[in-house]
Amino acid sequence: MREHDPGAVSAATSFIRSKSDALSDVALILGSGLGALSEEVEGVTIPYEDIQGFPVSTAPSHSGHLHIGSLCGRDVVLMSGRVHMYEGYSAQEVAFPVNVMASLGVQTLIVTNASGGIRADYTAGDIVLIEDHLSLPGLAGHDPTRGHHDPSLGDRFTSLNGAYSKRLLTLAEKSAAHSNLRCHRGVYGFVVGPSLETPAEIQALRTLGCDLVGMSTVPEVVMARQRGIDVLAISAVCNMAVSEVDDPHITTADEVFEALTNCAPKLHTLIRDLLPELP
Repeated sequence: MREHDPGAVSAATSFIRSKSDALSDVALILGSGLGALSEEVEGVTIPYEDIQGFPVSTAPSHSGHLHIGSLCGRDVVLMSGRVHMYEGYSAQEVAFPVNVMASLGVQTLIVTNASGGIRADYTAGDIVLIEDHLSLPGLAGHDPTRGHHDPSLGDRFTSLNGAYSKRLLTLAEKSAAHSNLRCHRGVYGFVVGPSLETPAEIQALRTLGCDLVGMSTVPEVVMARQRGIDVLAISAVCNMAVSEVDDPHITTADEVFEALTNCAPKLHTLIRDLLPELP
């Protein structure tokens, strides 16, 4: 499935409805190492491989289950794990679950990820609310809305001015303050990966205005905006990106996942505090 397939969206939606008739207007996509919150959902769990058209997660710490039920008093659709373009999926395939969520009636999407920090005043373990993004794959032609256009899914040309809801950003900041969590706002630079960025690439991203860098989130955000879904994106800074060729530090997966282990409880606290406040 390289382009939008309304039949596949309809089939996936019908299958999910056959497992649960809960009406959920809030969806969450939990990224690397952040899926433990899914264990608190009271409802139905469906493996991705059981859903027609759903891409299956192969990345570490992405369990690949769709949860539908109650979380913190809200009816939600929750993805524990996502897929990435670096797994070999197209941008359209990565964004397919969001298309299905829209058909299920979702109006608000909270998406989380792990990222590398670029801005000097960030440290590993920080929480960053994404207020804008720079999509290098999108600029190179890998936009999830590329290809055949079905007018029933949204506009041909999706405006990304204000892609990240200012109202949701404000609510998230209030929830963070209520929970005594330090958080920033920042611009997320999207790359495909899976190889980590060179120092020269980090310097270029910094020059272009990026505060963070990561390998996910943007295809889902673009699809959500085409479908009229409001978006809040929250990033956990799991390492500081190396920007000097003389820096001897070598970033490792173990380093990133250790930081995720420390950061996940803060992110989960923020989401638990935020969910009851959503309109």
